[in-house]
Amino acid sequence: MTLTTTQTLIIAVMFAIGTMITRFLPFILFKGNNANNSYISYLGQVLPYAAIGMLIVYCLKGVNLIASPYGVPEAISIIIIGLLHYWKENTFLSIGVGTVMYMALVQIVFV
Repeated sequence: MTLTTTQTLIIAVMFAIGTMITRFLPFILFKGNNANNSYISYLGQVLPYAAIGMLIVYCLKGVNLIASPYGVPEAISIIIIGLLHYWKENTFLSIGVGTVMYMALVQIVFV
């Protein structure tokens, strides 16, 4: 099925509106007196760690520990990310180096 230019534009505008609503609605709803809500403050503290944990589980869900390479590239990359983050405390550096290391391991070393 091929979309016309008008249909494509309508879809793009609807996605933009949907994205803007999900980004701006919390600020509209929780301004003023609702901004000091203890539950919202609690969620602000725990959700970043929960999101990172969920991403880690999602990334490692397909690792097969009983077949070659037995999850070794993933384990090496996780160790490098952890050590680098502990040493430099730079999230972008840790993720970038870990991603490059993982891709090098699975495409060059563990072929």
